[in-house]
Order: sequence, then C-alpha cells, then structure tokens
Amino acid sequence: MDIISIIAGLLKDTESLIEFEEQLKLLMQKAFTQWVGDVLEKLDKTIRLKKQAEGWEYCRSDNRSIQFLFGIVTFKRSLMHDKRGNSHYPLDEWLGLVPHQRYSPLVELKVAELASENTYREVANILKEWTAVSLSHTTVGNMVKHVGKTQAEADKMLVEELEIAASLPEGKKVDYLFSEADGVFVRGLKKKQSMEVHHAILYEGWETNGKRVSLRQPTVIMTTEGIQTFWDEVQAIAANTYSLEKTHVITNSDGGAGYTAERFQTAFSQSEFPVLNQLDTYHVVQAIVRTFGGGKSEIKDKIRKAIRTHDLDQFTLYLDTHESTLTDEKSIKKLKEFRSYILKNWDRIFDWRDKVENVPEGARGLGAMESNQRHISFRMKKRGMHWSGVGAEAMVKVKQGILNGTLREAYLKHRSRSTRKQRNLKQAIRMSQLFKQPVRPSIGVKHGSVALYSSSSSAMGHLSKILDLSF
Repeated sequence: MDIISIIAGLLKDTESLIEFEEQLKLLMQKAFTQWVGDVLEKLDKTIRLKKQAEGWEYCRSDNRSIQFLFGIVTFKRSLMHDKRGNSHYPLDEWLGLVPHQRYSPLVELKVAELASENTYREVANILKEWTAVSLSHTTVGNMVKHVGKTQAEADKMLVEELEIAASLPEGKKVDYLFSEADGVFVRGLKKKQSMEVHHAILYEGWETNGKRVSLRQPTVIMTTEGIQTFWDEVQAIAANTYSLEKTHVITNSDGGAGYTAERFQTAFSQSEFPVLNQLDTYHVVQAIVRTFGGGKSEIKDKIRKAIRTHDLDQFTLYLDTHESTLTDEKSIKKLKEFRSYILKNWDRIFDWRDKVENVPEGARGLGAMESNQRHISFRMKKRGMHWSGVGAEAMVKVKQGILNGTLREAYLKHRSRSTRKQRNLKQAIRMSQLFKQPVRPSIGVKHGSVALYSSSSSAMGHLSKILDLSF
C-alpha cells in the first residue's frame, strides 16, 4: 500500500478536515521517526563493520532516544573499543551527538529563540501545540542556559584572541561608526536584589524607508558580567567587525559610572581620530523634568535654550535666580543635583554634527539606546520577573545572538562535523545498502527527486504496520 492510499483512507475515515489533519500529523510523525531510526541503525551497522575492519572491537548495542521537532527517534547503536581500549559510540560521534543529549540541536536552538520573546511556560505550550516536542518549563530554562552559554563563550573567545593577536583583524572600513551604551536593571531572585544588564549598540548610520527610519547594520553587545568584561567585549566585537583606523567614531551615553567618555575612547582606540562622546539628549530632558516638573514653565524654556546654545553664563544666571525663589530643602537639593549633573557633563552637551566636517547625508542626532533597551525590558522586566545570575546572562546572550545573527553559528561551533567526519559519513552512507533500495516515484513527482510521495514499497509496508491501518 502506498502513501497516497493511506492518506486517502484517512480522509475517508475522518469526519472533518480538522480531524483529518490531526491524524495526518500523527501519521507523519510516526512514519518519519521510524524511518529515521531505521536509517540510523543501518548506518550504525555500516560504521561498525568499517571500524571492525580497522581493528576496533564490538562490545554491545545500546538504545538511544533523541527528540526531534517531528518526534522521538529511538535507535540502537554500537558500543565499541578502539585499538587503545577506549570506549566509543561511533555513530554518535559521526552525527555530532554528545553524551546525555536528549534533544536535537534544532530543538534546543528553536526553544532558545522562542524563549527570547516568551516565558518558559509559554514556550512549552507553543511547542506542545505545534510540534511533537513535549517538555517542561524547567527544561526550557535549562536549554536557554545551555544555548546562551555558547554565545557567551564565543564572545569570550573573541576577547582572548584579540589579546594575543599580533595584529588587528582586517575588518570593514567605514567613514563613521556610531556607538551608544547604557544599563538596564533587572530583578534578582533575592529580595531587593537587582543586576545590571550592560548594553551597547554599534551602527553605521541610518536608513530611510518612507517615513520609517532604522539603524544601518546594528550590532549589539549585552552582558550581566562586570563592567570591564562588557567593554572588553565591545572592543573585541568592534575590532573583529571593523578596521577603524580612518573612522570617525561618534558615541553617546548618559555619562554614568561605567559609561564615561574614557570607556568609549579605550574601546575604539584604534581610530586615529579622537572619539567624540556626547551626553544623551534623552537624559538631559529627563533631568530637566525631574527637577522642574512636567508642565510648561518659563524657567524650563530658558534652561533648555541656555543648554542648547551652550551659554554657560545664562545657564548659571537662570539657576541662581530660580534657586533664590525656593524655600523647601527638597526642591533646593534637586536643583543642586541638576546643576552638578549638567556642569559635570557641560563639555559633552553638543550635537555631533556640529563637531565634524563633511557630515554624511541623512545624518541624525543620536539617541537610539532607549528604544533598543526594549529588547531587554520587554522580556526581562514584565510581570515582576526575577532572574538568577546564570539565567539572566544566558537570556541576554540569546537576545544578542539573535539580533546579531550569530547565535546559530556560536551554538553549532562545537556540534558541526569536521570536514573529515563529514567525508567519512558520506562514504558510510554510500556503502549502506539501505540507500540502494529501488524507489518508485509517485504520479506528479519529478523522477529522481525526494518527496513525501516517493518511497520504497518495503518502507510503505512498514508504515502500514506502524499505523496498524486496514483498508
């Protein structure tokens, strides 16, 4: 019986298209898990014979189960001893499966990607509803930690490689590079405990699509580790991405501890030009509102104008005049703190476009940090969430890897087969008799192609036994 007849039988025996699709999904899961298991066992036999010919000793066959998106695949594979007496599961090694691994790499990666936007319980429910994967929210959290750790290790390796490199990597050359940095605090597990997520973004400028403006080639760096580790990663990622010797680097921050102009200067020190660092306009506006209130007032307008025109005398005069009208200590304290903050950062209050020659077309003022912080706050601060140190670091690294498009590469770095192993695997597959069985193409399927409707008759018979269907 071929697959088309089986599907036709399902359609005949089900009472609605919903029921038909549900049953067809189960059929596909059962069929493909059985077929993949059969293929792996046949491949194991071929590899075992090859290893025995090389002098390896066969010990026994052990069961193993791996959860794929399409279902749980159970198969037997051979335990063998090499010439030195060391134990191996050759099939596991050739496939890139590590000991105690229960889920396929794609399952782990997709779980982490889903968890970057959804709670762990929501991820578990989504997977149960849409795939053959069933797991607990605790397992989701463990996968996020595992996948996030691979991105953190990749970032650490970039830092180490930069420290020992004899010369800087050859990166992309740009006329201008923009960088902004700030921190976001998330709650820890203990009462009144919090941890800071250090967050930086690098970009090459702006792109306009109608009225929509977006950053050009944004790269983010996130970590809950110490501030020095954060800036080491910023420097390493920038150095591995760009050749900055002839680049004007423009930076923006609130000037708080850990995000000073000196930090930016060190991180982008390969540029032969001074690194410009301006005070984030958002924080200036925030300081004015915090000091003078949110409503309209003449003193606020005067203060804004003095800051905008960089008129220190007028700024001081307005503050002194306003202070003389205050009577309560709380308002006086706020004003003194505001004065100290602005004067401390006075030389950093400017528009970068007034400081450089040949301003690029379409250049805008800086201030992308606050909107980009939402990547963190929307996922990690909603509904009173609390995080462990390991969990928070893993989550921000998963977010970073997704935004930069590096997560899959970092995760698969130690999972991918080497060129030699891939070559050996191809040779083993060619040697396996399983793949030499005749294939009868179904109607409508191009001869020679692989599709759901192309299969060997023996496999179809096996499928009928799996499904226990009679027509």
